[in-house]
Amino acid sequence: MANSSKKIKEIGEDLLIKRITKDLPLGKDVVTGAGDDCAVITGNDHRSYVLLKIDCVIEGIHYMKSTPPSAVGYKALSRAISDIAAMGGTPKHAMISLSLRPECNVSYVTSLYRGLSKASSPYNISIVGGETASCGKNGTPSVTVSLTGQVRKDRCCFRSKGKSGHILFVTGKLGKSLNGHHLRFTPRIREAQWLTKKFKPSAMMDLSDGLASDLPRLAKSSNCGYSIEKDKIPKARGASIKEALCDGEDYELLFAIPSKDCKKLEVAWQKKFPSLTLTRIGKLSPKGTANPDLKGGWKHF
Repeated sequence: MANSSKKIKEIGEDLLIKRITKDLPLGKDVVTGAGDDCAVITGNDHRSYVLLKIDCVIEGIHYMKSTPPSAVGYKALSRAISDIAAMGGTPKHAMISLSLRPECNVSYVTSLYRGLSKASSPYNISIVGGETASCGKNGTPSVTVSLTGQVRKDRCCFRSKGKSGHILFVTGKLGKSLNGHHLRFTPRIREAQWLTKKFKPSAMMDLSDGLASDLPRLAKSSNCGYSIEKDKIPKARGASIKEALCDGEDYELLFAIPSKDCKKLEVAWQKKFPSLTLTRIGKLSPKGTANPDLKGGWKHF
């Protein structure tokens, strides 16, 4: 009974999710349920999996009241697209749920949908419906996106397949995301699809809560520890190492591959994506090791 009085903020997001998902019903068609970037389901195509993702952005947390509504819409859908990328997939169909104040201008909503359309356009995502609801006069507006995707079975990446000794890489640069990057980032769909075709990562995820939070999650999912070199972490202009580790909302890819493939990957990446950096930051190590012990990153509670 003692646990029943605990507050969410006392146990944190990860433990909360572990508790509420441990006994969820899962059918035989579920490959991966809660705990990865997307749920993975078997569909009618024996060669592919169906990917399912839901994500929300909340005023005052993920965007400000003053944020242009087109930027809110763009970010809301792009966050979900980034998770599809982390699985190596292709985004397909989106549904949008809006929680709005009754006093909200119609022009705000139409502009928000222009942002959603802008995010969907490069990937030919169909926005097929959704829901609108009032959050009340004093409530907090939010945008929730449900997104489906598809991925070939042999190219689907999970967080849980990493091996001790596999080398860790990140794309792009990290930190200072609130300078505007968090509203206009480009989901790494193209890069992830190329990567899973040419150099299938053993584990991969997108960096939304910061390397300090997300790397331990990937390592734990793979039943590994990790070792990284802080001075190798690629920092955005003006970012400190702490900001690169902890700011979050980078939406870059973090992945692991066998050491024998590293040099070939780096050469091929530079040729294919010359304007996007790829950085070797460390490796997965035996379970129970953490060098350094990372603290920080975005905490939802």
